[in-house]
Amino acid sequence: MKGKQLLYLVAALLVLGGAGLYLRKQDDARMTGSKVGMGQKILGALDINDVAGLRIRAGSNQLNVVREGDIWVVKERGNHAASFSSLSEFLRKLDDLKVTRPLELGPSRLAALDLVEPDKGNGVQVELLGTDGKPLKSLLLGKTHSRAGEDSSPFGGGGMANGRYLMVGSDIKTVALVSDPLNNAETRPEEWLDKEFLKVELPTRIEILRAATTNSFTLSRTNEFGEWQLADAGPEEKPDAGKLGVFGSVLSAPTFSDVRINPELATLGLDKPSLARITTAAGFTYEIKVGTPQANEEYPIQVNVTADLKKERTPAADEKPEDKEKLDKEFKEKLAKLEQKLKTEQAYAKWTYMVSKWTIDPILKNRSDLFADKKAEGAPAGEGGLPPGLNIPGLNLPGAGGGIPNQP
Repeated sequence: MKGKQLLYLVAALLVLGGAGLYLRKQDDARMTGSKVGMGQKILGALDINDVAGLRIRAGSNQLNVVREGDIWVVKERGNHAASFSSLSEFLRKLDDLKVTRPLELGPSRLAALDLVEPDKGNGVQVELLGTDGKPLKSLLLGKTHSRAGEDSSPFGGGGMANGRYLMVGSDIKTVALVSDPLNNAETRPEEWLDKEFLKVELPTRIEILRAATTNSFTLSRTNEFGEWQLADAGPEEKPDAGKLGVFGSVLSAPTFSDVRINPELATLGLDKPSLARITTAAGFTYEIKVGTPQANEEYPIQVNVTADLKKERTPAADEKPEDKEKLDKEFKEKLAKLEQKLKTEQAYAKWTYMVSKWTIDPILKNRSDLFADKKAEGAPAGEGGLPPGLNIPGLNLPGAGGGIPNQP
C-alpha cells in the first residue's frame, strides 16, 4: 500500500471514529434520570381484580386470555377454559414485581436489551386489559439477566436467569432490572389451557368398536368392584385377568396437551374413528372417538357425555323415620354434584383434544390383546425359569445343571 493511500485510510478511520464518538455523546446527552427506585413496585398501584384480560405479544405471535362471565378463556383455542391457577399466579407475580436496579440509558441502548416492541424487535409485550379491552398496564420485557453477570455490564453475562430487563409502556425513564425472569410470559396458547379433563369413575361396561369387527370387544361387570367378563367369549377363550385390570381405572384421571380448532377430520383419522363407549355405576355414558396417531404418538379424541341419573331415592324397607331427612339430604347433595359434573363434561364436546398414547392405552387395545401372551415357539413347557443347562450359583432350579454348588 502506497503512503498516500495509507494516509487516506487513517483519515477515514479518524472521521468514522469521531462520528461514532459524537453520536454516542449525543445519545448520552439524552439520558434522563430514572423514575423508579430500588425496591419500588414496577407497576405501581394495581388492583388485579380490575384486570379482565391478558395479552402477550412476541414477534408475530399473540396470546389473549380474557374473562368471559365467571371464567377465563383462551381466545386462540376457541374460548376453551384457561388455567385460573396459572393466570392468577402470573398476575400476582406482575403485581409484586419490584425494581432490583434502575437503569439510566439513552434510546440507542434499548435494542441491546431487547427492549423493542415485538413488531420491530425481540421484545415481549405484556398488557393487562380492563373490561373495555383497553390496557390498564403495559410492560415491555427484554433480555433475561443471569447470575454469572450480576456484577458485570447489563449488556453481557451468562448462567441461570434470575431476572429480566423491562420497561413500563414506552417510557425510557422506567427501564429497570427486576428479580424475576418471567419465563411464563409465554404466547403458546396450550400453556394457558385448563388441563382438568373428564373423569370416568367406576366403569361397569366398556365397548370398543373397531372398523374390523374381529378387533372389537365388550367387557362388563355386575358392579364397580366385580371382575370383568368378556362378552361372546368362546369355550376356549379365557381372558388374562391381569390384562383386564387396567380397565377398572380407564380415563380415571386423564389430561391433554392441546386442543385443535376446526380440525380436518380426515387428516386426524376422525372421519373413520375407533369408538369407545364407557358406562359407569352412576349412570354416565362416555362416547370417545379416537383418531390416528399424530406427532409424538399423540392421539386426537372427541368426547360426548350423557347420563341417566336417578332423580329419586328409594327408601330402604327398614328405614327409620329419623334417618329419612339425613339420607334425603345426602342424596340431593350427591345428585347436585353429579348434575354439575355432567354439565362440565358435556362442554368438552366443543373441542378436539390431543392426548398421549399412555392416557388412552386401554381403549387402544384389540380383542386379541386381552388374552395371555402365547409362549415363544420351541420354549420349554412349565412356568418359565431358566433354560436347561444354565447354572447360576446359589440357585437350585430344575434343569439348571449342577444345582447348588458345594458349600465351604
